[in-house]
Amino acid sequence: MSQKVQAVIVRAKDAPVETVTIMVPDPGPGEAVVDILTCGVCHTDLHYKLGGIGNDYPYLLGHEATGVVSKIGDGVANVAVGDHVILNWRAVCGQCRACAKGQAQYCFNTANATRKMTLEDGTELSPALGIGAFAEKTLVAAGQCTKVDEDVDAAAVGLLGCGVMAGIGAAINTGEVKRGESVAVIGCGGVGIAAIAGAKLAGATTIVAVDIDEDKLAMARKMGATHTVNSKTNDAVEGIKSHTGGFGADVVIEAVGRPETYKQAFYARD
Repeated sequence: MSQKVQAVIVRAKDAPVETVTIMVPDPGPGEAVVDILTCGVCHTDLHYKLGGIGNDYPYLLGHEATGVVSKIGDGVANVAVGDHVILNWRAVCGQCRACAKGQAQYCFNTANATRKMTLEDGTELSPALGIGAFAEKTLVAAGQCTKVDEDVDAAAVGLLGCGVMAGIGAAINTGEVKRGESVAVIGCGGVGIAAIAGAKLAGATTIVAVDIDEDKLAMARKMGATHTVNSKTNDAVEGIKSHTGGFGADVVIEAVGRPETYKQAFYARD
């Protein structure tokens, strides 16, 4: 039986976002309905609105979320009704070549829910990143649910589902930072701060944080940055080189998403 809930959608490219009533069906095999507790606002949601990700409108926005499992479908064993969870972009299969090598981020057989959430008139919705969490409830593949303790700060732990995963993954998985290397991170928002933490976890000995906000640079130092550069008053590339013996960093992570900072990242590499 479908449930009516309030949710935030965008109907067409660059259309205004709307709060509307949507229909959330009962979960099918391997699926779960999650009552949303918190959902962060990510730049990816703006990309969906502007048409930068696809054209499968209308989109149900939101993905950086925590919630409580309220219903499960047949065959679900990893979570139970009442579990507090964070939501992941995809449910990995655990069996393909990538998963077998411990590289689940490259899983060949990821899954999302197959049953569709809809508008009241039956129009099917495309949930952002397979989640669609700007809603009171959402439907996901059960494997997208990662159980967390009930007493954690839901708003904080929700960052693990997107910003933290993206930043740490950029350092450890994509950048493949090695022990003793130097790393520069341009942009110290949620993703950049997580990339700094990832670089520290990987054993980088020189970590240069670049931003125009002194408060963000102070947080970067708390998370492991050994040097900071305020690019509002200093050249970012020259600042990075000054802290890496004049050579540039072994790995540069651009966490702003603008052509200007991407070019800086290119020129700041060793």
